[in-house]
Amino acid sequence: MTDLSTPATTDPALRADPAESAEAALRADAAGPTMYPQESGFAALGEIRDLALQQLSPDVVDYLEGGAGAEATLRANRTAFDRWAIRPRPMSGVSAPATATSFLGIPLAAPLLTAPFGGDGLFHDGGHLAVARANAACGTASIVPEAGSYSYERVAEEAPRAARIAQLHPFDHFGERAARAKRAGYSALCVTVDCPTAGFRVRNRVNRFNPDLGYFAGNNEGADAPQVAEMFERLLGLSAPAWDWARLAEAAGRCGLPWIAKGVLTAEAAERAIEAGACALVVSNHGARQLDPAPASLDALPEVAEAAAGRVEIAFDSGVRTGADVFTALALGADVVLLGRLAVYGLAAGGEVGVRRTVELVVEELRTVMMLAGVASVGELGPRDVLRRPR
Repeated sequence: MTDLSTPATTDPALRADPAESAEAALRADAAGPTMYPQESGFAALGEIRDLALQQLSPDVVDYLEGGAGAEATLRANRTAFDRWAIRPRPMSGVSAPATATSFLGIPLAAPLLTAPFGGDGLFHDGGHLAVARANAACGTASIVPEAGSYSYERVAEEAPRAARIAQLHPFDHFGERAARAKRAGYSALCVTVDCPTAGFRVRNRVNRFNPDLGYFAGNNEGADAPQVAEMFERLLGLSAPAWDWARLAEAAGRCGLPWIAKGVLTAEAAERAIEAGACALVVSNHGARQLDPAPASLDALPEVAEAAAGRVEIAFDSGVRTGADVFTALALGADVVLLGRLAVYGLAAGGEVGVRRTVELVVEELRTVMMLAGVASVGELGPRDVLRRPR
């Protein structure tokens, strides 16, 4: 495979080995008590992102950071969080907020999953193997991508406790991929329903982005597997066969695993997915990489949560950058939150240790915010814990 993730030249003051530096962040400084941690590794999520972007070539950075069209949705995903504030609750008596929960029966130490981003080998050789190992160490779980650098089976062998959900697309090979995931021990499928064709991604077009497609072909093994190049050609050429809810319901009903509909932004889509048999929904605009302009995921979350009315569990992604963002999404109706770009930053900055540190920092901030907001457990979070800022 062509290596598109060669580290750029960096300032000598920066860490020479990001993995070693990230590992240092997991060790307490022995010099004595200090106001803030003095470890030499990552102390904040911003440090992880900064180093990650320095590690990647410019075209891969654009692939990671960009969105579809004029990127209005990309901007909206962040400004949507700015419209909410968290209600402080002083003297609440909450001193040890509980973050443990479960999703589709999968126990989680915190309400976090990593998103099924493809092409993971572009960001670090370890790809989703490293992500899954980090999740296993943190007590969280992975949604393992179909278009990843490693197969469902390989990731499940590497970290069976974390590789619990397999993502796939509603294409002709749906049944074969679902059967493989079931044999490999996955507990559920995550079906991406908002990708009948690839979004109009201007940055990639301007860059003539042309990565080695092997980075996306981890599940394309064997003589009968569809060729990844052909799949991308159909997606980008608007010639992929578009499924409807009825066809998805029929195919998913035969797979013998519960399934999640990822890419739901409206009450109508939520209802159709539930009618088709989905056991959970992911409120997501694909990280602003598909339709532009589209609703910000956070703006859509209350509508979808109301439509679901407790019948199915709800996950959320798109625009999440902090533990406070996780708190807000949970308060507005999500049961768990997916880390997409945040997980990629951790992976690019330090492999498994970088992802692990990312999850730790998100959870640390979430617990801090919960304590200040007087929320004893994530199961208690609700709309009363946030307020919309005046315009």
